[in-house]
Amino acid sequence: MTVSRIGLVVHAGRPAAVAAADAVREWCAAHDVGCADIDVWQEGARHSAREEVDSAGDPDLIVTLGGDGTFLRGARLAAENDALVLGVDLGRVGFLTEVPAPAVRAALDAVYEGRYEVESRMLLTMRASCPLGVPAHMADLVRYGRGPMLPPPRVRGECTVGDDWGVALNVTALNDVVVEKLTRDRQVSVGVYIAGQLLASYSADALLVATPTGSTAYSFAAGGPVVSPRMEGLLFTPVAPHMTFDRSVLAAPDEPIAFRVLERSGQAAVSIDGQVRGVLNPGDWIGVYASPRRLRAVRLGPMDFYGRLRERMNLTDAPAAVADGQAAPLWPVRSPPPGDLGHLALPPSPDAPPPHH
Repeated sequence: MTVSRIGLVVHAGRPAAVAAADAVREWCAAHDVGCADIDVWQEGARHSAREEVDSAGDPDLIVTLGGDGTFLRGARLAAENDALVLGVDLGRVGFLTEVPAPAVRAALDAVYEGRYEVESRMLLTMRASCPLGVPAHMADLVRYGRGPMLPPPRVRGECTVGDDWGVALNVTALNDVVVEKLTRDRQVSVGVYIAGQLLASYSADALLVATPTGSTAYSFAAGGPVVSPRMEGLLFTPVAPHMTFDRSVLAAPDEPIAFRVLERSGQAAVSIDGQVRGVLNPGDWIGVYASPRRLRAVRLGPMDFYGRLRERMNLTDAPAAVADGQAAPLWPVRSPPPGDLGHLALPPSPDAPPPHH
């Protein structure tokens, strides 16, 4: 793929991100590649992803400079335009970003010369019993002081609207869709359905559906499992439920998960990748399912997800295990894999030459 225009999403509150953005602009000028800033976190009115990529001139590569939150904003734009996304890591607990800031020029060289792979990540989308929106008198409450809200999700005009199936919303979530209580003193009561069948009715602080990518975000904080981002599936996790069964459930990618707010429940906020996008009343419902769209993330080398998991989560070795001897830092495989292992995704030999793309 030839990169002809780059869209920049920059965490302007971090000087290192601002400096890295200058390096990207200089690289673009030297290579005659168009470059436009996409200010998705500006004061004043927020815009839809379509409006933002249109104003940036339809970039075919989105470069994010910040942490995972900045990457999520860039991913929303990339998915809208079927563009590639490259995350430059300037965060603290990032799982999504690809390259460190000092390597941004080398990363752009690799993309420009075609020395990269495209990693396809699952996205979520939604239908709902009614279009989502935040009532005007609640806007200040659900904003949590974090700046302008995104506009309500648009209804997808190309999809049929039916009474049973609700309205199709123009939503893409890389991490999760969350239904959560609006006030501390009242939980939400929600019927949870998987593949059309009632799993249980929950009273909880929140309930969420995460992608495998999002398993290390809110779901993990709520006690959910770590899932390889190469997996396909929908991960349901309740947050502080008042019931004995408090486990996560991993559904197949073709099994939608629906939440119906029950009659005696309080109102519930709907958050998409951490952004409040609507409020549900008793009787309202949403259905979350795998989107036909995919996120196309730039991958410049082997994905070290488990090494990053150990580093980011500060995993420590059991004292008894350490007492038995120091573990090797890598499984020291130096010879080609046997025939029955050749089809697996194994780490390359430490002595192997770098792959050619």
